[in-house]
Amino acid sequence: MDKFVRDLEEFYQLVSKRDRELGELYRIVEDENYTNKTVEKYINVFLDKFGLKNSKEIVLALLTRLVGLRDEQLIQTLNKENRNEEEIQEIVSYSYIWSRDFHIKRFQEFIDEVVSKKLLNGFYIELLKGVHKTGVAISKWQYQWHRYIIQILNPSLKLKYKDDVISFLRKNSLFETDKNGNFTDRSYTVLTEDNGRYVMVAYAEFFKENVDEVVCELDNLIKMLEKEEDEDTQQKGVYIDYFKALKDAFGEKEIKNLLLRWQEVDRKWMKVTSPLQTGHPLEYYEDHYRKSVALEWDLRVSNPKNLGANDTYNSILFMFKKLFVEVGEGKESILQRVVENLQRVQLYIGRPALYYGAEFNGLFSAQVVPNDETVTKEEGKKIFAFADNVLDSQRAKPSLKLDRVVFGNNFVKEYRDFIFGDEDIWHKVYETSTIGHEFGHMLWLDNDSEVVMNKSGVFKNIEEFKATTGGLVAFFMNESDEIKKYILLDLIKRSVGLIAWMKTGEVEPYYCEGLIHLNGLFESGVLYFENTLKIDMSTEVYEKLKQWYIKTYRELALCYLEKKDAKEFLDMFTCKENDVYMPKEKMVYNFVKYYWSLYQDIGREIDTQ
Repeated sequence: MDKFVRDLEEFYQLVSKRDRELGELYRIVEDENYTNKTVEKYINVFLDKFGLKNSKEIVLALLTRLVGLRDEQLIQTLNKENRNEEEIQEIVSYSYIWSRDFHIKRFQEFIDEVVSKKLLNGFYIELLKGVHKTGVAISKWQYQWHRYIIQILNPSLKLKYKDDVISFLRKNSLFETDKNGNFTDRSYTVLTEDNGRYVMVAYAEFFKENVDEVVCELDNLIKMLEKEEDEDTQQKGVYIDYFKALKDAFGEKEIKNLLLRWQEVDRKWMKVTSPLQTGHPLEYYEDHYRKSVALEWDLRVSNPKNLGANDTYNSILFMFKKLFVEVGEGKESILQRVVENLQRVQLYIGRPALYYGAEFNGLFSAQVVPNDETVTKEEGKKIFAFADNVLDSQRAKPSLKLDRVVFGNNFVKEYRDFIFGDEDIWHKVYETSTIGHEFGHMLWLDNDSEVVMNKSGVFKNIEEFKATTGGLVAFFMNESDEIKKYILLDLIKRSVGLIAWMKTGEVEPYYCEGLIHLNGLFESGVLYFENTLKIDMSTEVYEKLKQWYIKTYRELALCYLEKKDAKEFLDMFTCKENDVYMPKEKMVYNFVKYYWSLYQDIGREIDTQ
């Protein structure tokens, strides 16, 4: 075994160890004999700053922000403490800085350890250092980005134009366009008022100081990489080309050039095939109006021992071709496009080693990118899956009283047996549900599907359901008896749990996905609610659920092939109530109200049983 492979394995083990140590911090509220004075002091500083009491519920909410990088529980805790909206926004904004600084310090210590152990070659050591310094700069910018776009601009648009924001933006051409003059599906600009009207301004203009710092760090990184050699992976040239394209894209001020610059970034990035890869601004979930691209930045490492996900890939391909014969007449160009994209996928299964910017507001369990379909047509896509990271996270989180009250003792025990039991079984379920989800994103899409189907601004709110259901239907057409029960168990737990994201705007697509899944679980009889939830996982209802998914997915595929407004499909299952999506079906509606009320009340209470 050569040195680089040995170094990579040790590097991966160091990341794993660091992640598990992070998860152990939940023991502060679970185990009276456990103590971590440094982190407890860090938490107490936060409590004192905002006059919060040192209760288990509040400390768990802060640990969830620090360890899990999510702020929903903190928001609910502050609501329960009767803090007003202004106070909540101030505290939640500060919690980003608080979490950011904690992780950045740990990342620097991690890099110092890698250097001291003399792991990896000089090229990758400089890559680590440069990614970190760039990440620190991007993380400063993310705070300003979120404050302006999410907390100031979008609420202002909502106040002025109510439910007609998208119509206003389209009418006034406040979206970026491609070379053919068509509106793009994402944005690298912000809106600002000029003489009473909105105008678009590039990130590099509006956030000039932040962008200049990022560009400077990228320039330094390029210079350091040029001094080193990469004899192990032969990736020096492609990496330098990629970072140069990134530097140009971040610094671009001409709006007409922005899309072209970022497409070039994705093209260069697709050439990078190293087991250590950076992630750059790719996704646009937070901004529901103009899809402003969020400031992702990270370094991912592949597990040297992982072989891939061939069973899931083959099942997805079989299902898609089979269903296309039934519904795709006249759309053969989409069939060819999707099959070619599936065949060119680069799959990387591992962990996020370093992460910054928007990712301090939550890490993904997997990702399929780039989103740009023009680049995808030329270069394909990459799928990243963080299975080990997800399993560690699920095992580390405390059991909550909420789960036992809602699901009952038997279900909770069965689910925890699944999490802490046979790792091979768990990984097979993850491969089907999560990697299957990422493959599912690629199905039924034409070059302009998102732009055309996003007329009402809700494309993402059906796209997440499409992705997960693609993986499920592929499984149903090629079942494994070994994991059938666990697929259903995981589906129930996740679908119900997504209700907790009801009022978290940036993850609204996943909340909507959960509502549609719940419709199928209730309609098939898997779930039944009248004061308490009843769960039936018998073969009979499982078969009914399968048929519901196959029928619903077929209808959804037609929606995509015909490029209908995504709202048409979403409206089959949901409606707006007080600006929040709710289920149309009465029993599902009653259950969602019941769960949400309980979540607000006891969602942070640890299950002492």
